[in-house]
Amino acid sequence: MTNLFRVRYAPSPTGYPHVGNIRTALFNWLFARHHGGSFIVRIEDTDVTRKVEDAMQTILDGLRWLGLDWDEGPEVGGKYGPYFQSQRLEVYREAAERLVSQGDAYHCYCSPQRLEEMRAEQVRRKQPPGYDRHCRDLSQEERSLKEVEGITPVVRFKTPLSGPTRFDDLIRGQMVFDNNTLDDFILLKSDGYPTYHLASVVDDHLMEISHVLRAEEWLSSTPRHLLLYQALGFEPPQFAHLPMILGSDRAKLSKRHGAVSITEYQQQGYLPEAMVNFMALLGWSLDDRTEILSRQQLIDNFSLERVSQTAAIFNRDKLNWMNGVYIRSLTLEDFTQRVLPFLNNGLPRRVKRPLSIDYVRQIMPLVQERARTLSDVAGRTSLAEAPELAEFFFVEELDYTPSLLIGKNMSQSSAFKALETARERIELLEAFDAESLEAVLRPLAEELGLKTGQLFGTLRIAVTGRTAAPPLFQTMAVLGKKQCLKRIAVAITKLR
Repeated sequence: MTNLFRVRYAPSPTGYPHVGNIRTALFNWLFARHHGGSFIVRIEDTDVTRKVEDAMQTILDGLRWLGLDWDEGPEVGGKYGPYFQSQRLEVYREAAERLVSQGDAYHCYCSPQRLEEMRAEQVRRKQPPGYDRHCRDLSQEERSLKEVEGITPVVRFKTPLSGPTRFDDLIRGQMVFDNNTLDDFILLKSDGYPTYHLASVVDDHLMEISHVLRAEEWLSSTPRHLLLYQALGFEPPQFAHLPMILGSDRAKLSKRHGAVSITEYQQQGYLPEAMVNFMALLGWSLDDRTEILSRQQLIDNFSLERVSQTAAIFNRDKLNWMNGVYIRSLTLEDFTQRVLPFLNNGLPRRVKRPLSIDYVRQIMPLVQERARTLSDVAGRTSLAEAPELAEFFFVEELDYTPSLLIGKNMSQSSAFKALETARERIELLEAFDAESLEAVLRPLAEELGLKTGQLFGTLRIAVTGRTAAPPLFQTMAVLGKKQCLKRIAVAITKLR
């Protein structure tokens, strides 16, 4: 082997990559980077009937967004290519023919109808499902008759009928499977395309993969793969099966829990560094208390010894909290640049473009503390309960219910007087900054016989249209004197 640590992420372009898929990629990437090894991407595109046209590009774009660079694979190349299984069919055919010639596999001529009837009978008898080995011991004459009938066979592996298959899982320890519980699984389909079992074993050997880190769902397939390695005379890699990811209700992870395409998280305004941190903790931990870890800290500390055997829980609230922490850690300039695309795409069409970058920079310090996603800022929030943080800075007309202008224990006339008087005092201001506004408006509350919360609440509705908004005086300073006076005048008209 060229080095001791070669791992692969081998997605199938039959759908878009969700959190579970990408967590597997991340753990492989961290393992490779920690050990100074190689991270290989291999596209397992042999399931042609289920292939989704743009899935492969979405997978690669998702890895790139998260910063999971690959050392070999699509768009990068490498000496073990091609890295698309659809371009390696001859390699699999030769392996299947070799297994048949040495007696470790056989041709199966069973029709789909027969297999369906067999499965129905197994269900009726409450037997475990599996191929009944009907073609395993056909004579040469029987095989010849099938060939004459024009039946294109599949190739099945001749699984040993007894004995155990053992292996040491790097996470779960010693695993033992009885061979009599395994059926004669298909290696090569009648269309010439391999199954996952054959293709992954052949490719992992030829690409010199040292460690296979994959989802727990493949644990039951590992004895099949080890038997294949043995039959082909290949030395198997070491296996580690990663824990399942469950929803917060401990049900299987689904879209309602957050098992959506990684691209959707990008579109909703999650930061890639927050996603990497969050996903790294889905089944792995540094200790019992550390939550925020930089990419370099993850690389430095990642080990399979700290990967849990029990299922990880996907907690969307924790992700939102963590994303907020990362947003608050950004510099003002970085935050501004990351938010700009969301503002351009999320603000109403009536807002004039291009947006003034200087104006946006003034707004960002007022909303950065409260944003949990970048899309929160644009007023097209990804979180149902989150406020629209910045839209009112850009629109000409505010949409709110006039009754909101009348605060608790206030009357229509007191609200009207508060706005009228505030407008008069604001008009007299020469310097229009937060300090000058506070110096004029805070004493005004006592003068009007109001609590500061009442006056400020009415003004907040008038100038932002929101019951919750960034600090009032800073907000008014950014909006500017002309805009504030205009909005207060509109509010007075609404009260009338």
